[in-house]
Parts: sequence; structure tokens; C-alpha cells
Amino acid sequence: MKRKHKLYSKPKRSYDKKRIEEEKIILEQFGLKNKKEIWRAQAKVDVIREQAKNLISAPEEEKEAFFKRLRKIGLNVNSIADVLSLTKEDYMSRRLQTVVFSKKIAPTIKSARQFITHKKIRVSEGIINSPSYIVPVELEDKIYLKQGARQNKAPKIEENIPEMEVEDGE
Repeated sequence: MKRKHKLYSKPKRSYDKKRIEEEKIILEQFGLKNKKEIWRAQAKVDVIREQAKNLISAPEEEKEAFFKRLRKIGLNVNSIADVLSLTKEDYMSRRLQTVVFSKKIAPTIKSARQFITHKKIRVSEGIINSPSYIVPVELEDKIYLKQGARQNKAPKIEENIPEMEVEDGE
């Protein structure tokens, strides 16, 4: 059996204050579970950039096929320079969790993650329970809440509750 390797690498400096502050903002913005998800996205962007660097001297057909593949997952690229300027935020904005929140299916980014992990979100007639799923542009319009799933699970407060009369025992 082939060994599965890590899909990310840890930062070289563990206690870099600037990096920690940036990661904290990204964690809140995208509703991530832990920093490994940020590192994994950074690794994916690094792989894409490396492929773009290798395509600099390639024929135009290969470049165009590469750009088409990236446009299919929703990254707006038209040149090698666009690919090299991609950030992890660009990549993470294509995650299912972020798309569900941006389409207003879930009220918060954290609840979007919960809907996905609890299998309440359908993507093109299939249930996907991975918040990190990268949504292709063609499936973006086919994301919806599963039939019978309640969107707001907060308890309803009854306003017509009669007040109880208190009698004095004297």
C-alpha cells in the first residue's frame, strides 16, 4: 500500500507574530477549523504557481489549456502573471463553505460549515460533506439546501404567552 504524504508543510518560523496575526484573520474570515487548512490552501497555490512557471516557455496551446482548467474552478486568470499573483485567499474563496455562505444559504460562515458536515447541502443532486471541496463554476448555481433541512434552528419565542397571576397567601 502506498503511503499518503502530507498535503501541506508547516511554516519555517513557528512563532512569527505577523504570520500568526494574518492567519487569525483568515481563520475568522473563512470560518476554518484550524491552521492546517490555511497551509493546505497555500500548498495548492504553490503547486499552481510552480506549474505556471514551468509553462512560461511552453506553447500557447498548453498555456491556454492550463488557464482554462483554472477558470473552470473559478480562478480569474488570463496570463502567467495572473497565475503567479494568485493568493491563498483567492483559492479559499472557491471552497464549498465560502460559496454556501456567499449565496446566503447559511446565515454565518460557521453555520455553512456545519450544514455541509451534517450533509444538509446538495451540489448537483449529490451530497458533499467536505467544506474544503473546490466548487467548479458550472456547479455554483446548483448548490442548495437539502429538502426538509431547517435553515434557522434557533428556538422560536412565543409572544402570546399569558402572564400568570400571583396570589398572596395572606
